[in-house]
Amino acid sequence: MARPLSRRTLLQAATLAAAVPALSEAATGPALAAPAAADGTPAAWTVRPFGLEDVSLGRGVFADKRRLMLDHARGYDVNRLLQVFRANAGLATGGAVAPGGWEGLDGEANGNLRGHYTGHFLTMLAQAYRSTKERVFADRIGTMVGALTEVRAALRREPAVLSVAGKFGTAADQVRGSYQYVDLPAATLSGTSAVTLSVWVRPTHDADWTRVFDFGDDTTRYLYLAARNQAGVPRFAITTSGAGGEQGLDGTAPLPLNQWSHLAVTIAGGTGTLYVNGTAVARNSAMSLTPAALGTLKNNWLGRSNYSADPVFAGAFEEFDVFSRALTAAEIAELQSRRAADASTGRGDLASYAFDETAGGTFADASGRGLTATLRRTWGGPSHPGFLAAYPETQFIDLESRTSPDYTKVWAPYYTAHKILRGLLDAYTATDDDRALDLASGMCDWMYSRLSKLPEATLQRMWGIFSSGEFGGIVEAICDLHTITGRAEHLALAKLFDLDRLIDACAANTDILDGLHANQHIPIFTGYVRLYDETGEERYLTSAENFWDMVVPHRMYGIGGTSTAEFWKARDVIAGTLGAATAETCCAYNMLKLSRTLFFHAQEPKYMDYYERALYNQVLGSKQDKPDAEKPLVTYFIGLTPGHVRDYTPKQGTTCCEGTGMESATKYQDSVYFAKSDGSALYVNLYSPSTLTWAEKGVTVTQTTGYPREQGSTLTFGGGRASFSLRLRVPSWASAGFRVTVNGSAVPGTPTPGSYFAVSRTWRAGDTVRVTLPFRTRVEKALDDPSLQTLFHGPVNLVARSSATEFLKAGLYRDAGLSGDLTASLTPVPGKPLHFTLAGTEWAPFSEGTEDPTHAYFRREEPKAVFGGRDSGVANPAKADGTTLLDEVWAGAPFRNKGALVARVRSTVDAWVTAGLLSRADGDRVVSTAGAASYEP
Repeated sequence: MARPLSRRTLLQAATLAAAVPALSEAATGPALAAPAAADGTPAAWTVRPFGLEDVSLGRGVFADKRRLMLDHARGYDVNRLLQVFRANAGLATGGAVAPGGWEGLDGEANGNLRGHYTGHFLTMLAQAYRSTKERVFADRIGTMVGALTEVRAALRREPAVLSVAGKFGTAADQVRGSYQYVDLPAATLSGTSAVTLSVWVRPTHDADWTRVFDFGDDTTRYLYLAARNQAGVPRFAITTSGAGGEQGLDGTAPLPLNQWSHLAVTIAGGTGTLYVNGTAVARNSAMSLTPAALGTLKNNWLGRSNYSADPVFAGAFEEFDVFSRALTAAEIAELQSRRAADASTGRGDLASYAFDETAGGTFADASGRGLTATLRRTWGGPSHPGFLAAYPETQFIDLESRTSPDYTKVWAPYYTAHKILRGLLDAYTATDDDRALDLASGMCDWMYSRLSKLPEATLQRMWGIFSSGEFGGIVEAICDLHTITGRAEHLALAKLFDLDRLIDACAANTDILDGLHANQHIPIFTGYVRLYDETGEERYLTSAENFWDMVVPHRMYGIGGTSTAEFWKARDVIAGTLGAATAETCCAYNMLKLSRTLFFHAQEPKYMDYYERALYNQVLGSKQDKPDAEKPLVTYFIGLTPGHVRDYTPKQGTTCCEGTGMESATKYQDSVYFAKSDGSALYVNLYSPSTLTWAEKGVTVTQTTGYPREQGSTLTFGGGRASFSLRLRVPSWASAGFRVTVNGSAVPGTPTPGSYFAVSRTWRAGDTVRVTLPFRTRVEKALDDPSLQTLFHGPVNLVARSSATEFLKAGLYRDAGLSGDLTASLTPVPGKPLHFTLAGTEWAPFSEGTEDPTHAYFRREEPKAVFGGRDSGVANPAKADGTTLLDEVWAGAPFRNKGALVARVRSTVDAWVTAGLLSRADGDRVVSTAGAASYEP
């Protein structure tokens, strides 16, 4: 169950109990939930989970997959994740390289989602630590939480110089992603008619149009020096009439990255010259404009452009001097080997900055004019109290006025905030690090201060925008924080994410999912269930329950996944949505969370049936069976087209699905067992090798099994005596018999597929429960095309391994047994459990993380009416919807004996003859063949 609470947390729970009755209706709505239970779980939950530390995994496929992910958790350099946070705060990054992909400024949508992956990684570390107690995971959490604490503090301050080694002494470093620049006084150029601008730079990035300096009022009057133009070479330009009127100087070669280069521009007597490393590389003898023509300018910047779309300069500055004359070529050559102060030129007489400062945010002017320069951020600042992100507050600000999606401008900032918040809460749960809780609470205080001021109509518009307005599972995380803090503002914040159009439609059981982005909406409902827990408002729970039923089975693929190209299509369209971009992995992750959370309220077996399907198939199969310390090796999409090969390094990396994949692979045991809230029952939801320590009862339960390679499981009790009901899940597919023995004796009763079978007694150490679940082979038909099917053996989805790009064709009725089991049509592959051959092709579990081309769906082809291997010689007729005669016959399985099967054949044939779908003569041959055949049970 939930981890034992510390004294501090118990005090917080007491605060919660005292605070809830006092919350206003405005903050929480008309209904009030009961206070949290003593163990911190919501009182509304009728069953409760055990903590990851209470359930250990035994040897098997889950432990194997987790081991691979734990290697990644141990091996990946967390300073790379922290790089984007530190850079944004203007802190030193220690030379760490940002992860790239969605976490990098050069990744998709300019890295506008950066920071999300750090939250996922924190959650993975927290789960790993709770599961294994390996100190390395706690240490890494401590490093990350400590760094994020420093980041938040830095964001609340004005920027400070990062002093690094320079060409001659020290230099000022501008880390990429810091959005920092140097603001010079307006009098710097002083209207001079002749000028030299001299500077040492060490660029670290090759973005076009980054400015070394830019003096101007706007995009009409300015002069600038860009480290790179569109051709990748330095460019100087001056204009009083915008870009079309620029008088320019272009270099001849790119500046090298991570090396010092000297740049100088001289203007005098109508001639402008550009020098690079002491050599004149461009000269313009028709340069009639000088700084005097520009007048006094408003924006006088090092590292920033007057064109707002241009990137900020990334790299270091040293020795920026402005002279009121054009230096000679010899004087500029002299500056290559010594500082201006030590050269014949002396320091610049208009401005001179050595950038010797090692602290603070200002730079002294040595020209004698007292023109102190100031380090600033492009987005202003400092940030508001509590704000924590890997980018400025600008995306949050933009969203408030945005009416349409554009992820190159705003990419789901509250989604990213959720990942960070969730990671911090999980870090706190795992390690009791008060800094993590303080960061989480501060983030929510910041969000409340921002969102509570917005009109309701603005919030509804924001949350309804595709992608930009996506907020993931933030409501769930905020509710979890509220359970800890008991602060009314946190509960009020959770309610500010109500998307009324969605809630009201689903509460009324009106299906509006067609065209919606799947993963944007699934986690919303997990949050709404938690809002029900905190407020007691029924509409939250009802909408989530109805939403789940709109997805399962109506938009679900056989592996448990949902979505096509990230979106939902019309209800009951499965075959019509199969493609290379089906079944986004995040969707399965979030559907598991929702299913589990709904089960806490209503113990409907369908939720755990789905959990088994998605976990044992898509989630397991999304993780490649290969070690890699640098990458989690998790799919984004799982294409269900014929011959699809899974991509375990999707897109540019650090995607949402890799993030949730890291989480999934470190919490496989979280739903194996649940306990009735009053302790009266133990639910065994999944058959998985594991050991449960139920501290409240003083017992252990060890589950020994090779499931799903083994068709059963053994549970052995340890510890003291305890009385409770053991509730064993009977999977909906377990129609071939489900048997239970206790200490070798059969337990009376008739287990029903799709239910729980209860065994109540006083349990003692040494008691042994044996569960037998014979597998049947069956198919599931696409709802919109019955001939397109997917194959299951028990819980295991089997996929054909073939490079063919057309749907494979296969028949299965030829050797079907009286039970309807199609296993006889499959030939086991020796030495390879759960591998079979069918129609000359090998079929294997979807869960195996290989790069083999696979077919998750196949075209069912049963050309003849065949029974028990006997061919009647009659074609198997079909109705307009694709349903065949044999489909209707075998839909009546299981049959208690051969006579029952023949009777079913006869009645079906008669109906088809009457409908004109089959001749009487052919019908008689079909019945005769069925009667003459022999059948397996």
